[in-house]
Amino acid sequence: MKLSKETFWRTSRDYFFITLGMAIYAFGFTAFILPEKVVIGGLAGLGTIIYFKTGIPVAVSQYVINLILLAVAYKVVGKRFVIGTIYGATMISVWVGLFQPLFASGFTNEPFMNIVIGGTLCGLGIGMTFVHNGSSGGTDIVAAMVSKHSNVSIGRMMLYTDVCIISSSYFLFHQVDKIVYGFVVLFLVSNMADLVINTNRQAVQFTIFSRHWREIATAINNDARRGCTVLTGMGWYSKQEVKVLLVMCRKIESVTIFRIVKSIDKDAFITQANVNGVYGQGFDEVKVKMKPEPHREFPPRTPAPGASGEAAPTPDPGSLA
Repeated sequence: MKLSKETFWRTSRDYFFITLGMAIYAFGFTAFILPEKVVIGGLAGLGTIIYFKTGIPVAVSQYVINLILLAVAYKVVGKRFVIGTIYGATMISVWVGLFQPLFASGFTNEPFMNIVIGGTLCGLGIGMTFVHNGSSGGTDIVAAMVSKHSNVSIGRMMLYTDVCIISSSYFLFHQVDKIVYGFVVLFLVSNMADLVINTNRQAVQFTIFSRHWREIATAINNDARRGCTVLTGMGWYSKQEVKVLLVMCRKIESVTIFRIVKSIDKDAFITQANVNGVYGQGFDEVKVKMKPEPHREFPPRTPAPGASGEAAPTPDPGSLA
């Protein structure tokens, strides 16, 4: 019962932040980017082209294309991907449909300022959605289908698709600056999304060399409340055995580790390296869905000599010569 409650609250939290992330994305797009008539990547960009060509609202065309892609993806990449994507695709269309009539012009009179703010907000929303196992659909679906049957990675396929959509805006507006603005938004969205995703997992790894390794390891356990792994090495210059401490901690805890080490051994040798993710007890939980193991039929094993309790026959000494 306890596990089901934890699963319920975790799932509810994920859906809440997916909804919030899609709202932030839609606000940045409709309030800052769409009034400047800039085509961005994804189905939002494709919907922008359709909107300025036919007058069909972006939310309508975006959702219809998403449903078509999801229907195709159901046969190609499977049911689980479609179910995980349809909620985010629905939310982004709902929020774009609500916000688009409210913002006829940009918030500022500077087009570039609107582009920067809009791209940052879109990246923030996308990053928040990805952190909580969501997806907005669009080029994600195309990339997943292509990568299923080719060696092209999902990230590269998404980039190719977004570049084609942004570049096609020239045939609509015949303005190079609109294309440049579209690539600026693409750059901002991808980097802001990466920043949000990686900040959630930022951790550091310490490697500590010290003669007082026992005291340092104990202090890290007691004061910093972090685990410590003791490795054995050899200093090749001194040819002496040395003990090496390996410590994982959050980035905000790195100052505490430095203080502990320096308070015990001022001459300690320390290296610090950034790691994108640390998973396990005391850190992040690995949130992946495992595929069920297929049932395998194994042929009956022939028992080894002596396996049934009988003594194994003694080999003839002459046969070992």
